[in-house]
Amino acid sequence: MDYDMYVVQGLIASCFLVTHALIVIAASNMRSMDYDMSRKPIDRTHKSCRSRALVLLIVVATNTASVLLFSDAGSSAIGIRFGERNRCIPFIDPGNLSFLNLNVTEYALSATHAELVHLHGRLTIAKSLVETLLGDRANASNMVATGEDEKQVAADSKWPWELTGELKQAVGPHKLPLGSTPNMRTDQLFPTLGQACSRFRNELERYMNYKPGGECPSDELFAQRLMLKGCEPLPRRRCRPRSPEGYVEPTPLPASLWAIPPDTSILWDAYTCKNYSCLVNRGKIKGTHHYDCIDCFNLLNGRENRRWTRDDTKLSYSIDAVLAAKPNGTVRIGLDLGGGSGTFAAQMQERGVTVVTTSMNFDGPFNSFIASRGLVPMHLSIAHRLPFFDGTLDIVHSMHLLSHWIPDVILEFALFDIYRVLRPGGLFWLDHFYCLGGQMNTTYVPMFDRIGFNKVRWNARRKLDRGIKMNEWYLSALLEKPMA
Repeated sequence: MDYDMYVVQGLIASCFLVTHALIVIAASNMRSMDYDMSRKPIDRTHKSCRSRALVLLIVVATNTASVLLFSDAGSSAIGIRFGERNRCIPFIDPGNLSFLNLNVTEYALSATHAELVHLHGRLTIAKSLVETLLGDRANASNMVATGEDEKQVAADSKWPWELTGELKQAVGPHKLPLGSTPNMRTDQLFPTLGQACSRFRNELERYMNYKPGGECPSDELFAQRLMLKGCEPLPRRRCRPRSPEGYVEPTPLPASLWAIPPDTSILWDAYTCKNYSCLVNRGKIKGTHHYDCIDCFNLLNGRENRRWTRDDTKLSYSIDAVLAAKPNGTVRIGLDLGGGSGTFAAQMQERGVTVVTTSMNFDGPFNSFIASRGLVPMHLSIAHRLPFFDGTLDIVHSMHLLSHWIPDVILEFALFDIYRVLRPGGLFWLDHFYCLGGQMNTTYVPMFDRIGFNKVRWNARRKLDRGIKMNEWYLSALLEKPMA
């Protein structure tokens, strides 16, 4: 019930009670008027009956009005409209304050009850949301446990054509014999395969066309071209590559670092040169100037064994100067990107540092030659994610491989990948990075700044081997991954 209603009802009831009392007092006084002013007696019987009837009538009337007043019907009948703010509130009799306090307390309790009902409704909604979230989490766990997510992955990764034969076996997926494992959270194994392989159906089917358990086709050049198109890594094959005839044991370390291996150590089918003598002297042959690593195989009387031994304080840094930038013995393992025939790794090996060398076989057995020197080769293109865990390498070196011939986005991905595999405080040696003069400050300097390396050394000079008009520049830099 509204507070205004209680106030008005209380005031009207007080008026009725006061009026009732006054009438009763007046009626009782009428008995003293049994005699007139001359003290003459009057008809007491008649007067008494009339007085009692009047009092009874007044009492019934006032009680009936009170009952009607405090009922809903009475409120409507007398035309009281509660809650209207334009009504005047009459003076409150202090004697009725206890009655009003009781009504105010009842109103406050009613409002509190309404607020509790509102809060209960909000709590119910919140409980429903929490139950929904927990239910979704449970469903996700059940999907993992039952392999539902793997089915979805398999559906999303469907090949654009129907796989058959060895290609189907290589692509998978294949069910795990012991079912789902906690580490993998799947009951299927998906063999690693480059995403771009699905774009080259004819080449991929040709690569996988062999007799399982037999001899692999002699297709090294074809396979490498498929890798360079983005089909990297290539699918595994169930065949055995042919071994060279007359193979002999390699030269022992450390002599192997600077020794030319025997010709019978590799197969020469994929290369223009058919022996190491041809490779060593390739720089003297007319028309071979286009090779990027024209004298990389000349370990005896060429410049290979002198590389990175002299520091000119400009573009050419020495290995000893770079290692001196860190506390002695803290550069232990590293990576050389596009390392040619592995000479950088050989120089580092002599200083107690183990370096893995990535290289492609561009008309030469670079990976086989690196291995023959007792070093670790890795047949990997610049577009491939580096197969090392985060923060594990002490140094990464790159000479000539990283340059403006790589699309900007691919180059930035590669630089961030180098940052990823370096440990905090690790070194990135950018060796003779070359680009056009207009690209240096507009493209590459901002790119290196975005990566987040600290600059230990930074040198830029013109590249003049093709003339000053070409406006080509070299950049050598020693960069450090921040400690935090």
